[in-house]
Amino acid sequence: MATAVTELPPAELARLRRRTVWTLVGGVALGSTGNIAALTVATIVANDLTGSAALAGTPAAAVVFGAALGATTLSWLMSRRGRRPGLVVGYGLGVVGAGLAIAGVVASSLPILLLGSLLIGFGNSANQLSRYAAADLYPPDRRATALGVVVWAATVGAVVGPNLVGPSGDVAAAIGLPRHAGPYLVPTILVALAAILSFVRLRPDPYDLADHHSRSADDLGSASPLAEIVRRPQVLVSIVALVIGQFVMVLIMTMTPLHMTAHGHDLGAVGLVLSAHTFGMYALAPISGRLTDRFGSPTVIYGGLTVLAVAGVLAAIAPAEDDRLLLLALFLLGWGWNLGYVAGSALLTSGVSIVERTRVQGIADGLIWSTAALASLGSGVLVASAGYATLGVLGAILVVIPAWILTVRRGALDRAPQPAA
Repeated sequence: MATAVTELPPAELARLRRRTVWTLVGGVALGSTGNIAALTVATIVANDLTGSAALAGTPAAAVVFGAALGATTLSWLMSRRGRRPGLVVGYGLGVVGAGLAIAGVVASSLPILLLGSLLIGFGNSANQLSRYAAADLYPPDRRATALGVVVWAATVGAVVGPNLVGPSGDVAAAIGLPRHAGPYLVPTILVALAAILSFVRLRPDPYDLADHHSRSADDLGSASPLAEIVRRPQVLVSIVALVIGQFVMVLIMTMTPLHMTAHGHDLGAVGLVLSAHTFGMYALAPISGRLTDRFGSPTVIYGGLTVLAVAGVLAAIAPAEDDRLLLLALFLLGWGWNLGYVAGSALLTSGVSIVERTRVQGIADGLIWSTAALASLGSGVLVASAGYATLGVLGAILVVIPAWILTVRRGALDRAPQPAA
């Protein structure tokens, strides 16, 4: 990776960084729209294929496990080749996965659907890793804001993706495919556009445009062992907060479409509730970023955990026949996740150089998505055995874990050395 571009005049360097951020925003907007459209019907498709609520969460689990595998694999690729090749490969595999998922629906084959869902997860991991590429470009006191802008881009997918379920089903039926194959047509087109955009516009590579605070350890050619990096208080706290937040969100969200359809709601109502949820996940991300830069990651993480707990309780008590309270619960579930996701991701870059953070980001996201895969699988089993309300109660209880660890490690966080701003 070349470093000469950082010697450009400040105005030109700033322009290239802005262009890079907006390219990342475009890729995330396209990729999230495709991925969310497919994920909206995943549990419904699996339930139709298997006739079992216990197996309904398996495609969503495959997507999440694919994101975990993609996070570690793509981060490894990025550390050697740069951010751009990693994002292009991730999006490309997502397109292949969408094609396989269509084949699985046509053939009524759950294994093919699961393989396609696994590769769709690679496209999702490219979306998620884009936030770190943006954070690299700015000094520590602006990273959360830059990161939040890229996370916000998924608002497009949050609003548009679920609402493409119906129209894409009509298109699929018109060309002779099963209606449930329609939502998988969306990522074959939009995720492909994200791959093309990243390939063409991410020049120079985001690594080459990184802020000098991020690059300092690279320039010295030094990096701490991975075990030492993970033990740093800010890294440990951020990983725990990110993992539990993702687990709670996926646990409740995965089975909500099936819960609604089982109680007489149509796909339009399901799409509306999922749109509210994913809107909460992404639309307020720039505000989460500014709050994090202003008040610090620990304070915002506490706020996110509180909102998640409230969302879990509301989901547990929401009447099955009335989707209004469930819509509020799912919106708050997304918003609480957003607060913790932005603040936790920003904390993960604190006191960690770019060469170190690339390693730990892949491991962190791998843990996040692996744990979320367990949540997807476990949600179906819990609903089949104890009912949907159990998911909300369990989610509200689990947020105590990161809150306790954050409280215990707060002093160490305050004492941890920070890069100069």
